[in-house]
Amino acid sequence: MKKILTVLTLFITSIGFSQYTSIPDPVFEQVLIDLGYDTGVPDGTVLTSNISVVDSLNLSDILVTDLTGIEDFDSLRYLNCSSTFVSGLLTSLDVSNNTSLTHLECFGNPLTSLDVSNNTSLTYLKCGYDSLTSLDVSNNTSLTYLKCNYNSLTSLDVSNNTSLTYLDCGFNSLTSLDVSNNTSLTQLFCGPNQLTSLDVSNNTSLTQLFCGQNQLTSLDVSNNTSLTRLICNYNSLTSLDVSNNTSLTQLFCGPNQLTSLDVSNNTSLTHLECFGSPLTSLDVSNNTSLTYLSCFGNQLTSLDVSNNTSLTHVNCSSNLLECLNIKNGNNSIITLFDCTDNPNLSCIEVENRTYSIQNWTDIDSQQYFSSNCDNPCSSILGLTEVTSKSTFLFPNPTDNTTLLKIDGIITDNLRVHVFNTLGQHVMSVPVSSSSVNLDINTLGKGTYIVKLIDDNNSVMSTERLVKY
Repeated sequence: MKKILTVLTLFITSIGFSQYTSIPDPVFEQVLIDLGYDTGVPDGTVLTSNISVVDSLNLSDILVTDLTGIEDFDSLRYLNCSSTFVSGLLTSLDVSNNTSLTHLECFGNPLTSLDVSNNTSLTYLKCGYDSLTSLDVSNNTSLTYLKCNYNSLTSLDVSNNTSLTYLDCGFNSLTSLDVSNNTSLTQLFCGPNQLTSLDVSNNTSLTQLFCGQNQLTSLDVSNNTSLTRLICNYNSLTSLDVSNNTSLTQLFCGPNQLTSLDVSNNTSLTHLECFGSPLTSLDVSNNTSLTYLSCFGNQLTSLDVSNNTSLTHVNCSSNLLECLNIKNGNNSIITLFDCTDNPNLSCIEVENRTYSIQNWTDIDSQQYFSSNCDNPCSSILGLTEVTSKSTFLFPNPTDNTTLLKIDGIITDNLRVHVFNTLGQHVMSVPVSSSSVNLDINTLGKGTYIVKLIDDNNSVMSTERLVKY
């Protein structure tokens, strides 16, 4: 009898120390078996004592559908149940008992809610690409990293998260964002959203600011002197002062409503995109480190990149260019060049005409390359007068078309250029025969100067043309 009582006592004691946790998802349990926290095949339970000491659990891209049982991982500090391919299967996640959590990644799941109010030790939270409609992080005062982009958030309060250094809340539906208390922020990504204003005056440690694709009409970055990357494109900015941001290496500020842009102080710039704005001028002569320039879709009449010897990408299409100097001494490293849709431009100054013809094909039919354009859009007086050919125009005066007859041998690379009396270049036509048809139907009434010019910018002949 005494022996029986002893056996019963040992059995009851064994039951008390062998508590089990329910793990209904066989995929989840298989992971625990693979990690050595369970044995055999999935049977829906795991020994609680085996998982209570686990401090790190990586379930990334394993597509667990149910994390029931996670509440008994008492020591858990790191949990990653994310889906890199944004095709996760978790519809709910309860981490209320995991009060030791410091790192949580659950992005890419169809989560509509996430309660982290009990996880006061969290420093890292990545819950982007979910379906969250709200997110309360007011209790998570230790957070340094928060990425909640690609959700359906209409508001976000980060006023208590004063330790934040990284915040990405882009691709939501936020109408306002107050980051005035987040003075430790170094990276802020808050676009696209529906922000109409953004005050970053207190965020003096910012190195990266992405506020593009919002509804901003103004942006003051004068206090953000540590900025190296500024992306404020696709807004409605009418002005942008980056004179204090001398550390900038990348600036994306188009399209906007900018009529001027001064980048003379930004001598570290390597990447400049200012396309799609009504800019009438752009001086990049001080930006000698520039490798990428995209200024298409503006109203530029001239562009000189002769000082920018590191350029590999130049897109100045869809402007009103009359002059373009790309003779920077290093044309051979430019892999992309686009100057199309500039109807007022004829001569493009380059260092090697043959190389440019062979490698840069994105130009208009009236445009050509020359090693010496002599800036023909500013004055006709700068051209070298040779007058080696005899020409005449018929009819002259005319109301729409005239024929330029050339007497003499026709050589390669001759073009007819038309200037108005102010010296402005208004038309260019290549010469392929001794008779060149000039359609001046689009020109206004008045007197014009017609010059036959070769590739060396020498004037072979000069005629006066009157349109009535």
